[in-house]
Amino acid sequence: MLDPDTRVIDFDDDRYTEHAGGYPLSSIPNASTTGVAGSPSNVIMLTADAFGVLPPVARLTTDQALLLPLRLYIEDRRHRDWHDEPVATFSAGFGAPFCRRPAATPLLAERLDSSGAQAWLVNTGWTGGPYGVGQRMPIEATRSIITAILDGSLQSAEWVTGEAIGLSVPVHCPGVPDGLLRPRDSWIDSAAYDATAEKLAGMFAANFAQFLPYVSEAVAMAGPARNR
Repeated sequence: MLDPDTRVIDFDDDRYTEHAGGYPLSSIPNASTTGVAGSPSNVIMLTADAFGVLPPVARLTTDQALLLPLRLYIEDRRHRDWHDEPVATFSAGFGAPFCRRPAATPLLAERLDSSGAQAWLVNTGWTGGPYGVGQRMPIEATRSIITAILDGSLQSAEWVTGEAIGLSVPVHCPGVPDGLLRPRDSWIDSAAYDATAEKLAGMFAANFAQFLPYVSEAVAMAGPARNR
């Protein structure tokens, strides 16, 4: 934040964000000077789930990919000074406070269909329990997941459906322990996981009610079974 006395940016000030800082494109050897590239093969959506419910990676259908920017929280802000448990924050399109019109995602569907790109959800939040109980997703696991997405090996993996909100998760991923891939298996108390997953699914459903008039039935059906 800008120090009022020196008028210099204090990059160690985390009052409003933990992600302060920046650097010029000249610091990146392979940066594009035009800012324009071709169609991607993969579209990766990130979330930081402090409830420990979402898997570290999920393969998304087009309908789920359209649903996520509207329905799922982008990150979980923890008001550490006065809350011990996570407080879910939803932000449609990564910028809900600035959207003057209802968020919609038909352009994303068109781009996914025309390019054949695969959409993914990657969770860098908590595993084995919520914030305060579990642990942060190991960065080594996240790196292995991204590598497997980019080299195509994850696309050909065996997949199962049935985790929280009906996401499709891999049985195996190179460099990632199998027990990490299915969040319920990483919790010591399975009943506690089920209760937390139900709670989070309810939050998703309540938040998404505002978007129901603007999306197709197929997109609405792509979320938790309780809200279909």
